[in-house]
Amino acid sequence: MALLNFKKRDTVENGPVNPTVEAFLQGYSIEVMPRTAEKVEDFRALLPEGTRVYIAHIEGTPIEDMVKTAKRLAADGYPVMPHFPARIIKDAATLENWIAMYQGEAGVDQALLLAGGVAKPHGDFDSSMQMMETGLFDKAGFKRLHVAGHPEGNRDIDPDGSNKNVDEALLWKQKFSERTDAEMALATQFAFEAKPIIEWANAVKAAGVDIPIHIGIAGPAKLQTLIKFAIACGVGPSLKVLQKRAMDVSKLLLPYEPTDVVTELAAHKAANPDFNITNVHFFPLGGIKTNANWAIKNGGDSTRPANPA
Repeated sequence: MALLNFKKRDTVENGPVNPTVEAFLQGYSIEVMPRTAEKVEDFRALLPEGTRVYIAHIEGTPIEDMVKTAKRLAADGYPVMPHFPARIIKDAATLENWIAMYQGEAGVDQALLLAGGVAKPHGDFDSSMQMMETGLFDKAGFKRLHVAGHPEGNRDIDPDGSNKNVDEALLWKQKFSERTDAEMALATQFAFEAKPIIEWANAVKAAGVDIPIHIGIAGPAKLQTLIKFAIACGVGPSLKVLQKRAMDVSKLLLPYEPTDVVTELAAHKAANPDFNITNVHFFPLGGIKTNANWAIKNGGDSTRPANPA
């Protein structure tokens, strides 16, 4: 089976949906930003009813734009999970204000907590754990708190290339999950090979961390786009895979689709029902509509839009 699945843009797929893929894509989530959400005319024509939509908070994005996007998605009937990047939040008062804005204007009761890709913190917070320790999310009655997972490690957290700090943080988050009222999950960075993902997930479980994993999957995109995001996100092994593929110039203009990695993970899940990867989280690097259409094509009833055409 090919490592990366490329096909021409005009290829039309027919035939039955793979039932294991259909089951695996049930309850998938997807990520947007205010500027990408603005390009989508109707989310209900693309996403299934009840799809969790993460809103990525990039440094420099006004909180008002984030809340406006959350309000729109909530009005469309979608549960919204905004990012709370610790390093761009000045202090506990700012964090409490953001929580109040999201709740008051969009009814938000879930959040993805992460350090954020900023080298120097803007204020008091350096990590998601510091935000959790404030108790503000529990005080506000948040029902879900997702935290970051790193199948390929994280050089920002472990500059020496080890997983020491990442692993210690996971164990801390496991203990926190046992004392918070919120449901927790690990939302991971994207990767392209099923076998290393499975090995990582099994190692997480063996270490005593039973927080469910929502595995990050890059949606359909050009190879150049994937390489750009892989560099920005620091996914080392995946970057090497993509760079190797890029040596074949004939592949550069062909779109990547996540069919192979999703199919392999779905098969493993079907064979191992207690496998701790429970959901797919899409990074729509090639566009929200493109990603949603791939899911619709491959997911059968589990990915049928709320308002199909």
